[in-house]
Amino acid sequence: MRQIEPIAFFHSPFTTKFGIPRQSGVVEELRGRIMFTPAYRHEEAIRGLEDFDYIWLIWGFTQHPSPNTQQALTVRPPRLGGNERIGVFASRSPFRPNGLGLSSVRISKIENGEIEVLGADLMDGTPIYDIKPYVPYADSHPEARGGFTQQHEWQTLEVEIPEEVEKLFTPDELIALRKTLEQDPRPHYHRDNQRVYGMPFAGRDVKFRVEDNRCIVMRADK
Repeated sequence: MRQIEPIAFFHSPFTTKFGIPRQSGVVEELRGRIMFTPAYRHEEAIRGLEDFDYIWLIWGFTQHPSPNTQQALTVRPPRLGGNERIGVFASRSPFRPNGLGLSSVRISKIENGEIEVLGADLMDGTPIYDIKPYVPYADSHPEARGGFTQQHEWQTLEVEIPEEVEKLFTPDELIALRKTLEQDPRPHYHRDNQRVYGMPFAGRDVKFRVEDNRCIVMRADK
């Protein structure tokens, strides 16, 4: 079998896995950039892509250990509280036999042989192995069942960001930060109201805690 190699790498405000949206499209305002390797950094490789709104990214997890066979059989999705186990192939858990991810992202713009996208759930530096256009006639199934993802509603948080912290980010970054925190990036077995979390975002370490249904941003360290 031919060994696959990255055709591009992803540039993201997230430099660690903590805080990254759990699915693509959840934070639609989150900007990222696809930067091709030299072999594919040519206009010919993306000719015609400007006629599509969305693309599929096939990529590799870079901060998750490869599970052994027994661990790979079942996982604990956050939407089920992080306690109930289901089959790995009935989930989108990052702990997968081959560590591959699949994301649908919106094209924002294409320039200089690079692609800026919105709504990605990829960490900075993530290798991308393939890109395919999203085609509505084949890829959209609005009548499809969604299993446990439809049976358990995700509880969002009310986010409070002090003005002095807001000023540290661009308007686009601030919107993406707020929407990310609304999704509650904490591991779902953490319920300590006094615990302070640090989430690297856009070159700063955002410190926050969660009290009841409120996410309170305390500061953003450089």
